[in-house]
Amino acid sequence: MVERASTLRAWLRAARPLAQANIAVPLVFGQALAVAHGARFDPWICVLVHVFGVLDQLVIVFANDVADEAGDRLHRAPTPFSGGSRVLVDGLLDAPRLRAAAIAAAIALVGHAGLLASVWHRPLALVAAGAALLLLLAYSYGPLRLSYRGGGELAQGLGLGAVLPAFAYAMQAGSLDGLSPLMLLPTILLGIAGNIVTALPDEPADRLADKRSWPVRVGVRVARKHALLVTALAILCTPLVLGDDATPERLFATEAPALALLAVAALTWRSALVERRRECIAFVVAAAGAGSLAMLAWSVSLLWR
Repeated sequence: MVERASTLRAWLRAARPLAQANIAVPLVFGQALAVAHGARFDPWICVLVHVFGVLDQLVIVFANDVADEAGDRLHRAPTPFSGGSRVLVDGLLDAPRLRAAAIAAAIALVGHAGLLASVWHRPLALVAAGAALLLLLAYSYGPLRLSYRGGGELAQGLGLGAVLPAFAYAMQAGSLDGLSPLMLLPTILLGIAGNIVTALPDEPADRLADKRSWPVRVGVRVARKHALLVTALAILCTPLVLGDDATPERLFATEAPALALLAVAALTWRSALVERRRECIAFVVAAAGAGSLAMLAWSVSLLWR
């Protein structure tokens, strides 16, 4: 009984529940966009959209843990959002089991998308599932392996900022009609910034593993600055999201909370060194939180008419 409970805890740790925020928020945003553009909100579709998000997360975290095992073993100071789940490093699970779980989750994701396509007449669900899996392979596995060769920021930006919101939009609206690519530019920027931010604590281990993350390529100090600037640019792109509803009053109410939290991160950008664990984590939480807050604020503003 104790061994079973320990195994369950290991699998829960491998699933990284906190990472769901990175997926759920873009899905909420995409559905808000659809409703704001005339779609009738379907609560059952909403549930199915977020089931897709959970399955997508499981594929990502399980597959990435297997792909990054060697690099994670070099990481001496993991955080809740970097350094992997550590289940392989700590010997709680083995790579073959985790790889099998990733494959099972991928099959479940495609099966779930097939259900949406056949029963709910949402064929774009299969396109979204395929795109999500291809981006994961490009990010973590050869021949591209962008997270190691450079370019992982763009892959994450497209996955979190384009594929997920567009999928959620299409599920509620039934198609992508009315969705302009410009509406997704701010979320793509936030996905890129989020990748840079969460890679900051990993920089020493990534450098040892020859992983060309953004902080490794440009330096941690410059990467912090870039993360702040890209996040600020995304927030200031709010008019692309709100369209004709982007009045000065609505823009202020929508942008101010996220910009305020980003300002908190900006106050510590010089001192948030990787060696100063507490300051580094505080910077990551504030900067990444500003991005999530911006997306939630866009969602509320789209629906508050």
